[in-house]
Amino acid sequence: MTQPLPTHTRTVIIGGGSIGINTAYHLTRLDHGDVIVLDQGQLTSGTTWHAAGLIVAGLLKSEAECEIYTHGRDLYARLEAETGISTGFRDVGYLQIAGNDERVHEMRRVAPFMRRFGINCHEISPREAQKLFPIGDLSDVKAAFYIPEDGRANPVDVTMSLARGARNGGARNGGAHIVEGVRVTDILTRNGTATGVRTADGQTITAENVVICGGMWSRQLGARAGLNLPLQAAEHYYLITETIPDLPRDLPVLEDPSTYTYYREEVGGMMLGLFEPQGAAWNLGGIPDTFQFGEIDPDWDRVGPFLELAYSRVPKTLNYGVKKLFCGPESFTPDLAPLVGPTPELRNCWVACGMNSLGILNGAGTGMVLAHWIVDGLPPVDVTAINVGRFSKSHSTPAFRRDRTPELLGKLFGQHFHNESPKTARDVKRSVLYDRLKSAGAYFTEGNGWEQPDWFAPSPEEARIDTYSWFRQNWFDWHAAEHRAARKDVMLMDMSSMSCFLVQGRDACALLSRLSCNDVDVAPGRVVYTAWTNERGGFEADLTVTRLERDKFMVVVGENSHGHTEMRLRRHIGADEFVTVTDVTAGRTQINIHGPRARDLLSRVSGSDLSNDAFPFMTAREIDVGYAVVLAMRVTFIGELGWELHVPATQAVQTYDLLMQAGQDLGLRNAGMQTLNSLRLEKAYRDFGIDVDNTDNPIEAGLGFAVKLDKPGGFIGRDALTAIKARGTPHNRMLQFLLHDPEPLLHGNELIYLGEAQVGYIQVGGYGHTLGGAVGLGFAGLDRPLTEEIVENGDWTLEIAGKRFAATASLRPLYDPQMAKIRA
Repeated sequence: MTQPLPTHTRTVIIGGGSIGINTAYHLTRLDHGDVIVLDQGQLTSGTTWHAAGLIVAGLLKSEAECEIYTHGRDLYARLEAETGISTGFRDVGYLQIAGNDERVHEMRRVAPFMRRFGINCHEISPREAQKLFPIGDLSDVKAAFYIPEDGRANPVDVTMSLARGARNGGARNGGAHIVEGVRVTDILTRNGTATGVRTADGQTITAENVVICGGMWSRQLGARAGLNLPLQAAEHYYLITETIPDLPRDLPVLEDPSTYTYYREEVGGMMLGLFEPQGAAWNLGGIPDTFQFGEIDPDWDRVGPFLELAYSRVPKTLNYGVKKLFCGPESFTPDLAPLVGPTPELRNCWVACGMNSLGILNGAGTGMVLAHWIVDGLPPVDVTAINVGRFSKSHSTPAFRRDRTPELLGKLFGQHFHNESPKTARDVKRSVLYDRLKSAGAYFTEGNGWEQPDWFAPSPEEARIDTYSWFRQNWFDWHAAEHRAARKDVMLMDMSSMSCFLVQGRDACALLSRLSCNDVDVAPGRVVYTAWTNERGGFEADLTVTRLERDKFMVVVGENSHGHTEMRLRRHIGADEFVTVTDVTAGRTQINIHGPRARDLLSRVSGSDLSNDAFPFMTAREIDVGYAVVLAMRVTFIGELGWELHVPATQAVQTYDLLMQAGQDLGLRNAGMQTLNSLRLEKAYRDFGIDVDNTDNPIEAGLGFAVKLDKPGGFIGRDALTAIKARGTPHNRMLQFLLHDPEPLLHGNELIYLGEAQVGYIQVGGYGHTLGGAVGLGFAGLDRPLTEEIVENGDWTLEIAGKRFAATASLRPLYDPQMAKIRA
């Protein structure tokens, strides 16, 4: 029988699993009333009901991940007292084991970072681990890490407790209305805005906000409204043994990356949960609407070898029968991070899905983030890594999902390295220079779908990684040679992955001025570096804006900000303004030439005047390069004399060949992303999404020079930044660090100490081959102004894998602080 539904609501949430109910709960706690949750079956009937319910931290390497996790763990531990319904949460503890030196080193790096954010991860001996997990064979374990406060919960009970809390509402609202057995078939739209939903029985609900929390159904529902939600269901297995006598009920959860398995007690037996390194996608074409509380027929032949490996950690369990071999779907995204936030395609449409089998674990934190985003207009944590707009449509194609998904389960659970890229579904985006670079010895990594040269080997045959490591790898010296070429001679980089937008029209300058902290109302031919900020003064992007003509601008931004930048441009065009935004990334090839001999090289192939007087720093001109006419911008992200050449794609290969031939006797070398990183870190250049994010502001990040608080008309975030500036010397500031010992490496997450006080952590690190040691950028925060005197005279150390190393800290770039080389 058709259930009568309200014709209007403030917010409609599609999906009654962990994420949808968590979002409703947190909205009501923010006094956001008039919320309705629609589920096509029963609550938890998608994937929530068969989740393992692990409330364990894993290895968390960002502040946002830690905050999302701890919020959920703490909420589940206290929720019963609020709602009267148990969540089944038990803090039985969480044990991670390491069977090789690299894994030990990785965990020793990450554990101090996690402790900084309230996760009590500490190292214990193999003997102590064996006592905690007596049923396991831990004879090959080198070290273990234990979190006593972590544990497990009952997924269905958690969701029902949250549902009661959502129905009860907050202090000043009537609570959420939760309706089962209602399937949403369409999202209603008008003029690029979501206006409500239509159900399978023809009823419509208009709404101010439409929130998709449909789990593995989200992609196909979103596609009907033109949304790009690249996620794919995959088979997920766990095995439960018959009862094992004397198995402790409070046995800690054990995770073992060497067997790709988690282990926990389950009603007197042992659960072995698989995240096998060769998984299987399920139903590429779409998930049946009627699939509720469903199971998938197990593929014994495929998972047999992985089960055998899983049993090797708990061989005693072979003496007991199998009560259940379960196979059910879980949805995964291409980079194993959720899809959260406002959709680029539709205003007032929000998403939280693609939880990568961690929906119970991260559901509460994700619901909290999304609820604040909806109510406050801004998220409370860094959302760069989870923002739904980070993918292209290519990532949603059946071919991509088919090829990438099998790798994801093992990648989620296995051992990780800082520079490891996906191995499957590659070549999504290739520069037209790809074949030339490959022939030159490029080893390619993936960046937002792009094939990017990471470093160059002496020959194509040597372009491989012999062994992944947290220490120096086989390519380290080749990368060092690229770095030295940029500092002493000249280097060439293919930066075609940089996103490029033409912004044109009568009101183009007004739009960009409103978005930009710096003054972009400059003469044609000027390049302006600027940040974009939100109303709180937090970063939304950092980029260059080049005025080509009176009403024509070019915006160049990193590939990780492509979707977000385009959405921000389009969303801020006023109703009475005339502006067009055109993505021209694919039509041009960006070739960067930098180094002391860059002018010599470019002068050999161009008849244009490249002198300082004719072509000063931060200007743009069209110049000839051989047969091509290219847009040349005299800018740098590495701290050397140089130009960005924006070359028509049809002439890029010819231009590259011409430059390489002309630079043979100038020491010209190809260079990759590792070298870009090491060079820019020596110069202390910031990079949005890597070392600054939406929770940071330009004043504390040391970019106040690019913030014009008094420019005519102001900009978004000016009031907030004015208030921050008025407070005087910040207590929290981004600093550059250089290790005194030339041996250790920095990768990010290393803790910063001033004397014996822990004051921050490194956001990103690299090796400063010119400076002679590892360099990194990180925020340091004190309870008093962080003055220049403290920075220069302080006793600074960085913690790497449990050891502290002396470091120099600086507010100014340690390399060429006077910018003499850039202006040469």
